[in-house]
Amino acid sequence: MAAAAAAARAVSVGSGLRALPRTLPLVVILGATGTGKSTLALQLGQRLGGEIVSADSMQVYEGLDIITNKVSAQEQRICQHHMISFVDPLVTNYTVVDFRNKATALISLGKTATRLDIFARDKIPIVVGGTNYYIESLLWKVLVNTKPQEVGTEKVIDRKVELEKEDGHVLHKRLSQVDPEMAAKLHPHDKRKVASQDYQHGIFQSIGFKEFHEYLVTEGKCTPETSNQLLKKGIESLKQVTKRYARKQNRWVKNRFLSRPGPSVPPVYGLEVSDVSKWEESVLEPALEIVQSFIQGHKPAAAPVKMPYNETENKRSYHICDLCDRIIIGDREWAAHIKSKSHLHQLKKRRRLDLDAVATVENQSISPDRDKELKEKGSPGQNEKELKSGV
Repeated sequence: MAAAAAAARAVSVGSGLRALPRTLPLVVILGATGTGKSTLALQLGQRLGGEIVSADSMQVYEGLDIITNKVSAQEQRICQHHMISFVDPLVTNYTVVDFRNKATALISLGKTATRLDIFARDKIPIVVGGTNYYIESLLWKVLVNTKPQEVGTEKVIDRKVELEKEDGHVLHKRLSQVDPEMAAKLHPHDKRKVASQDYQHGIFQSIGFKEFHEYLVTEGKCTPETSNQLLKKGIESLKQVTKRYARKQNRWVKNRFLSRPGPSVPPVYGLEVSDVSKWEESVLEPALEIVQSFIQGHKPAAAPVKMPYNETENKRSYHICDLCDRIIIGDREWAAHIKSKSHLHQLKKRRRLDLDAVATVENQSISPDRDKELKEKGSPGQNEKELKSGV
């Protein structure tokens, strides 16, 4: 789905504090990376008196504004932003539970409201981001309610210093246990590199770190030609990872919103963002109309996005493959199975066995009369022998 989408659901304003004559929606702008979600959020916030809540797992960290693609300080002054740049970048244990607890209190999606939350101040919360499970944590109760465990920055730094004091072979062995692929690329004696291989936690998960790792750590240590090749390799890797991430985000919208209709799922409205020159008419104006309709309590002119017909027809049918001795649930899954290599291999094997069986049956089905006739006439070789001996 090459469009940003806006989801909204009505939430009572200032619950338990004051009665307001209208109902404000919780607006969520979601979609693939690079589709203009932040721009739309800023424009909606300006025009509708909203405040923006970032739902990006990397933007919670302080600094590194470019690699995490944060809005500028000037844009943040135009419209108030929340959940940006408040976690130390060396902290690696910030979780979705931490985000959910802070963001729901900020928006007032819990049981108790305060005069500091967005709804109580008669503002529209506009959640925007590309971290899908962060968005889910605000819309549905999908998380275990655990208390966040706090680890100070000093402890994180001390731990890194301790690691670099360890023997190189010991560090390399530890790395091979958690990331054997990366360990295979590093020499045990290079302790600094081995100790710093942590692209699975904290801000170092951001797209753009690990893709350029090899280029950055060899800067000034190799020829300009090699350095240029590593840079090109990093750029190409960055493009591929970004494309994969965009596809993953679109699949999430389909699977989590469009494939599971029901009262708990907010309506999703598609916005066509492929032509930037038509932004006003294709993106901003339709988005404004949708949100204003919810504010005024009537149905938007635009229809919610629905799963295409051929995709909704994946009935949860029960299929049995006797050939592979497997049970397959779902028509799409069954169609994929009968085209799979394993199924085709079993089919080829079965056909070969069937042909052998047919050949055996044919050999055994010669009639007694035909058998007697052959014996009386003898085989061609036997008749030839008899003729030669007669001569």
